[in-house]
Amino acid sequence: MARVLIAEARFYAHLNDMLLAGARAAIEAAGHSHETVTVPGALELPAAILLASESGRFDAYVAIGVVIRGETFHFEIVAQESARGIMALTLDGLAVGNGILTVEDEAQAIVRSNPKQGDKGGDAARTALTMMELRSRFGITPR
Repeated sequence: MARVLIAEARFYAHLNDMLLAGARAAIEAAGHSHETVTVPGALELPAAILLASESGRFDAYVAIGVVIRGETFHFEIVAQESARGIMALTLDGLAVGNGILTVEDEAQAIVRSNPKQGDKGGDAARTALTMMELRSRFGITPR
């Protein structure tokens, strides 16, 4: 049984609740355990995962959060830099599923967050588990 860390940027609680439900259901359906840590925003998710990876307690990671376009350039910075940080972690060999939604409006976020519709939380968890299995297949031990 693998241990999975779900790192969430809990800026939109009602949306995160759905993302978390999907991620937890996918992890549990695969027979694994999970723990959740909360950070202020999506920009902090890669750092939280990196710090957790140093503990050696986790086999895979799921990043959960929602970034909704606003009136300023901040949306682009948060969307691009959080994705860049997650990608850097995966290229360093961590099994990470990116469940950070970057959407135009709340309606899009609701559809994508809902486990009965888009289930992006579940998708991110399944991605993390797939990458964990691939790492194992190639004989690479987790950090």
